[in-house]
Amino acid sequence: MTAKPAQFPVTYAVTGALVLAAVLAASYTWLAWTPAGQPTGPAEPMIIAVNSHYTGTGLVFIAHAKGYFAKEGLNVTLQPYTTGKVALDATLEGRANLATVADIPIMFAVAKEQPVFIVATISTVERDPGIIGRKDKGVSTLASLHGKRIAVTLGTSGHFVLDAFLIRQKLSTDDVTLHDLQPEELAEALMKGDVDAAATWEPYLGSLRTQLGANGTIFYSEGIYELPFNIAGAREYVVSHPEAIKKLLRALVRAEQFYKDAPEAARKIIAGAINVGLENLQEVWPTYRFNVALNQSLVLTLEDETRWALKNHLIANSTMPNYLNHLYLDGLRAVKPESVTVIH
Repeated sequence: MTAKPAQFPVTYAVTGALVLAAVLAASYTWLAWTPAGQPTGPAEPMIIAVNSHYTGTGLVFIAHAKGYFAKEGLNVTLQPYTTGKVALDATLEGRANLATVADIPIMFAVAKEQPVFIVATISTVERDPGIIGRKDKGVSTLASLHGKRIAVTLGTSGHFVLDAFLIRQKLSTDDVTLHDLQPEELAEALMKGDVDAAATWEPYLGSLRTQLGANGTIFYSEGIYELPFNIAGAREYVVSHPEAIKKLLRALVRAEQFYKDAPEAARKIIAGAINVGLENLQEVWPTYRFNVALNQSLVLTLEDETRWALKNHLIANSTMPNYLNHLYLDGLRAVKPESVTVIH
């Protein structure tokens, strides 16, 4: 006798189908709610030492404010400093993982054989740094800087640009008296008349111009120097955290796109971060280009600055470093390969 197949009650079949449909619907809802590529697990901590008063740090401020770091799985803490030089020192001393910094402090660090690694350039600016002088102290032209007392933060881009201005006037630092001051000390020294002029960068440059009013004469570095502002760190950290570096760069690239799509909103975020008025940032805004890249021009600029430092006996080295050994190309080649133009 042939056995008949077991017969399940119709109600069981219907119930099973409803449960399956509910599970599928819930799964679909969860997948639809979860953002694509959203990292799972705890966020990776990262400390970035930032020049907290500098517009060129902008992409980092945007990525932090818009939550782009968090969306990449990074728990970023911004550690504020008044100069990129001090921020880089914090990184090389192990108090931070990465730093936002201009090219000059990197050049000096390499000259001291410190293990600095550049991850990317995040902005460039055409008119910054510059020099501002007091008319009542006889500063009316660049040539009139001869014999004057000039405040400058030694070992920074302000120092480099000051020297470039002097050379164009057939002058040298022997023809002026330099006062080594931190950026936040410049205003008091200039307003009290302790110095006749100051070489610095934005927003200090604009603030000093406002304070001096009609008594101020300002000289921009446009046509002399284009400042590349970078994110860099100690070699050991960068090389041992390749995935974290990629996450960082992806967040910065998203910030770059936000800056392009919504420049007004981007400017508002940056103005708030560096604590300046929107109207103050409006004037210098067109001179900044926010772009995540590693360009051959960075290498050439670092080499030019090394020759300047050697000529002025600012560094002990007698040979040109190979700056390719201080560029981390793998991260940006993986995230935005078209922006890597370094010949290697």
